[in-house]
Amino acid sequence: MSDIATLESELTAAIGAAKDEAALEAVRVAALGKSGSVSALLKTLGAMTPDERKAKGPTINGLKDKVGAAIAARKEELGAAALDARLASETVDVTLPTVEPAAETGRVHPISQVIDELTAIFADMGFAVAEGPDIESDDYNFTKLNFPEGHPAREMHDTFYFNPKPDGSRLLLRTHTSPVQVRTMLTKQPPIRVICPGRTYRSDSDQTHTPMFHQVEGLVIDKGSHLGHLKWILEEFCKAFFEVDSVKMRFRPSFFPFTEPSMEVDIQCRRDKGEIRFGEGNDWLEILGCGMVHPNVLKNCGLDPDVYQGFAWGMGIDRIAMLKYGINDLRAFFEADVRWLNHYGFRPLDFPTLAGGLSS
Repeated sequence: MSDIATLESELTAAIGAAKDEAALEAVRVAALGKSGSVSALLKTLGAMTPDERKAKGPTINGLKDKVGAAIAARKEELGAAALDARLASETVDVTLPTVEPAAETGRVHPISQVIDELTAIFADMGFAVAEGPDIESDDYNFTKLNFPEGHPAREMHDTFYFNPKPDGSRLLLRTHTSPVQVRTMLTKQPPIRVICPGRTYRSDSDQTHTPMFHQVEGLVIDKGSHLGHLKWILEEFCKAFFEVDSVKMRFRPSFFPFTEPSMEVDIQCRRDKGEIRFGEGNDWLEILGCGMVHPNVLKNCGLDPDVYQGFAWGMGIDRIAMLKYGINDLRAFFEADVRWLNHYGFRPLDFPTLAGGLSS
């Protein structure tokens, strides 16, 4: 009997010393498993006489019950302690501000927003979007657009050229999105109504110029296109984009190699305390260039200028974004300042629509 009491004492101590459920399971197997110490005592009952079994049986079975109960109690204690530790480690401070989801904290860059806005406006007028590569040939960027040899825009101080090829030709970073117009006229038969938004590159950098900037151009080619159509399109665009009921525009003669006649367009505005308001006032602000497509450009693109004529226009996306949203430094568009983007950016799920308001 003293051996049973000693075994009980040892098992009780081992159960109490178990630090986790894995250690407790090891104690259970050592005591009550198939080869456990308590199981070994139970096996001896079969070889005892009835009197011995009557005397020792209750003690051995009692040991089994005590050990089983002690293991169950310790397991419950360990489970409760583990739960308390987990709850303590996962405590949430309800006084802290909630974490907004990414769709709420993210912001759409003003350039992306303005591209979506102008795309919505021109799509409502029936224009498709055309795109082309940023790396262009001299032929598409200049020659087919009626730039003569020796024109200043071809020089290194304006254009980023790549190293010459073995044949002497050089690729370049496009200086405008006009090559997209060329590609469109070469691959599509009139009538053509497209806008060409994209990145362009020129060697210039200051508060209102960057080496890489964004431009959108428009092109209409048909048999009866004329300046009246062009003026209406530009007026409707300015009213929709700047969200004003009416706007006055002034067309001034100018020169571009790819249009004839060529014009620069001023829009009515009022300057007040550093802000520019459109659709009112007595001031004027230049906003874009336009004109009738030069007959040489039509010929270079395989179109008969005696049958087809058209008009084109171009404007800086960065510039109209600055004018509409009161941004005074073009360089801030490209500095990746999260504080600036949080201030001027747009919520990503607020898609610009003509019905709901472009900047709502």
